[in-house]
Amino acid sequence: MNKEFTERLLALHYVYPKSLQKLLPLLAEDHDLSKLEKKSPNELMWLLNVKIEQAVKLKASYLQSLTFPLSETYEKYKILPISYQHPLYPESLLELIDPPAVLYAKGDHTLLAEPKKIAIIGSRKASSYTQKALQKIVPPLVENGFVIVSGLARGADAMAHQKTIEMGGRTIAVTGSGFLHPYPKENAVLNNIIEEKHLVLTEYPPYMEPRKWNFPMRNRIISGLSKGIIVTEAQVKSGTLSTIEHALDHGKDIFAIPGDIGSPLSEGPHKLISEGAKPVWNGWQVLEEYQQMTAEKE
Repeated sequence: MNKEFTERLLALHYVYPKSLQKLLPLLAEDHDLSKLEKKSPNELMWLLNVKIEQAVKLKASYLQSLTFPLSETYEKYKILPISYQHPLYPESLLELIDPPAVLYAKGDHTLLAEPKKIAIIGSRKASSYTQKALQKIVPPLVENGFVIVSGLARGADAMAHQKTIEMGGRTIAVTGSGFLHPYPKENAVLNNIIEEKHLVLTEYPPYMEPRKWNFPMRNRIISGLSKGIIVTEAQVKSGTLSTIEHALDHGKDIFAIPGDIGSPLSEGPHKLISEGAKPVWNGWQVLEEYQQMTAEKE
């Protein structure tokens, strides 16, 4: 991995925090970004498909960011930037249509290399039913070495992280903002615990505030990291089901927890089950499914 290229990529990503797909035309023409300083705004306009005003601003911002001690600053705040060429970058993310160009990580980076990762997601308005379900779902997965991935949102995500930690398991939180703006505020303590003992990931530089369009983008990373996805409670039209769309695009296993037929939060899982998701009500069923898949491959 070229150190100079990494520094240039981090400087570019700091001022233009886009996915790898957006940067590919530029990288195809300038693979190590060594010519970027000398490119005209007009060239940047065409290569990045932006307006000329944005290209002018981007060129100036990039030149300025090259003077920032980004690597030293990230190290000071225990943030590890992981570019798409970094040995820690998960290969499964490169299979996405638009992989993150850079991941920013805080915590135990070794969790990225763990082969057994499974996502647990659900509604921000999750009820006590999700708590009850997780008591059945999480312990067997933790006992068998699965890392639980979720999005640190209020509701089902926070419950999944908390139950995993409570059971002595390991968890990865994928967030929709930079490290200087943890979101939501009510999960600040949980966020700190995961940063220190587990792993928090984001594709956004530290200064980036949470924006509503960040979270659908975040969902593809949750899916990309995981072997499969377990859905607790979710409405039919929700961010939870957008994660499932990403998962289906990449052949991930979908599990759904059946719920009360009178609850709107059961409609999402029930729809998924009707479309072929595996209904589960304890973690052993998930493990049995994977054991069966392994046996079939052998």
